[in-house]
Amino acid sequence: MREYLKSGIAALLLGTMASCPLLANSKTIKIGILTDMSSAYADIAGKGVEVAARLALADSDIEKQGWKVEILSADHQNKADLGVNIARKWYDTEGVDAVLDLTNSAVALAVGELSREKNKVVLGSGPQSSDMTGKACSPNFVHWTSDTWALAHGTAQAMVKRGGDSWFFVTADYAFGHALQRDAAAIVVKEGGKVVGEARAPINTADFASFLLQAQNSRAKVVGLANAGTDTTNAIKQASEFGLMAGGQTVAGMLVYISDVHSLGLEFAKGIVLTEPFYWDLNDGTRAFSKRFGEGLKGRMPTMMQAGAYSATLHYLKTMAEMGPSRDGVAIVAKMKAMPTDDALFGKGRIREDGRKIHYMYLFEVKQPKESKGPWDYYKLLATIPAEEAFRPMKDGGCPLVKQ
Repeated sequence: MREYLKSGIAALLLGTMASCPLLANSKTIKIGILTDMSSAYADIAGKGVEVAARLALADSDIEKQGWKVEILSADHQNKADLGVNIARKWYDTEGVDAVLDLTNSAVALAVGELSREKNKVVLGSGPQSSDMTGKACSPNFVHWTSDTWALAHGTAQAMVKRGGDSWFFVTADYAFGHALQRDAAAIVVKEGGKVVGEARAPINTADFASFLLQAQNSRAKVVGLANAGTDTTNAIKQASEFGLMAGGQTVAGMLVYISDVHSLGLEFAKGIVLTEPFYWDLNDGTRAFSKRFGEGLKGRMPTMMQAGAYSATLHYLKTMAEMGPSRDGVAIVAKMKAMPTDDALFGKGRIREDGRKIHYMYLFEVKQPKESKGPWDYYKLLATIPAEEAFRPMKDGGCPLVKQ
């Protein structure tokens, strides 16, 4: 019986060590990509996030240093409860160390809370709500790519200065849309404009007729679309069909991706002003990456969200290589903040105390059809927004991590 107990205890200890890389002190990393693979945001994130993450893994050279890196992926279907259940299983039974992307702010907020409880790393390259580095900030969460404050600051400010001083918002009815409208409306008012109305549409809305009729009847100069993905493209097409643009109103996509423009075509998308931190044809570095990315997705060019997934993954892997084996999410994120960021897609940058990764943002205008030289040649640069001006000041965010 004594020998049986010894054998049982030994087996239990071995099993525990196998399931806990920290105890085994192994150079292993598991990254779970939690994204939208099948719904409104599949084109802007989806499979492209995994392609980008694997390119980052190849460029990091971490595996040549003796590390084993595994990348998993799952579809959260834009449901916060499903996203949390997937992340919990990953953390509790599959040894996942970091979750990447989290397109959909409601999912990101829920998974961010769980990740703080489990002390895991969140690489938020997909969600856009500026609350991620405000009231919902976390020492386990790094917010990459862009956010609603930066998008609003770039696009809304430019539109008001062009004379668009009255706005009606058509807004995605969940955390992201609410935050985007809030941040854009604040800029409109600050610049001397006014908001005359709003209509809130559920995610995956196919028919925007009632919402657009409200916008048309408001006679606002600008109809601000505080949504994303297929919701944005559907709204823009239907706005054109309803004659909003022909009637003198301007439709402003507050979050427009290159994949949206590609889907719409330049006849529908021409003249749209938008803010992004990345464009595939911006410089030699972005073009080289985009060529490699396109080889994995039938020639498609990366969206800013997919580029953000590459950049976030690369910096995380560089951090792990520098630190050595660790499963302490707070310590890893602290080290990520201490190390400057630098890659070919976003250039040099840094991660602030509140978790906000900062870099240049750019104001673009979608080209007229006659200006485009071919597929994916869609943007012309209007302005470059310096990194320190592109994102909300830490003191204004209300993040408890920030020392006042």
